[in-house]
Amino acid sequence: MKTLFEFRGSVLPRVVLSGLLMLGASPSAMAEAAKPMKTIGLMVANERVMAEVAITPEQKTRGLMGRLELPKNGGMLFVFETARRECMWMKNTPLALTVAFIDAQGAVLNLARMAPMSETIHCSSGPAAYALEMAQGWMESRGVKPGDVIAGLPPRGTER
Repeated sequence: MKTLFEFRGSVLPRVVLSGLLMLGASPSAMAEAAKPMKTIGLMVANERVMAEVAITPEQKTRGLMGRLELPKNGGMLFVFETARRECMWMKNTPLALTVAFIDAQGAVLNLARMAPMSETIHCSSGPAAYALEMAQGWMESRGVKPGDVIAGLPPRGTER
């Protein structure tokens, strides 16, 4: 999907664009966003993580907005249809999070620490097929770094 919107010299991140579109979302789109998300088990730094899977545009837009806590070893996995530069922000998200942008082979591209309720944009350093958000400090305390492989990621295009 290409947009005409420009943000700091690059295409406006689709997460931000989706958020803007949600302002005028239909009742059916809002109902879709409210549905419980599928949970998947991943292996990150030799630990099992239970991650909610955000696949639909509505789920990706909602993300962890409004959440006050995450379960221990819990997070959210964003699955992108096409591997490309992806960006995230924390508007309406009261949790401090770290996001790991992940390529199509499951390797961590880069990590970004995200402050609660911030509109600061955090982007992947390369084409990201996935993004995993965890409580801030979780990845850091386990030494997760670029190049590490996340196991158990779902194949893209078949998650629905």
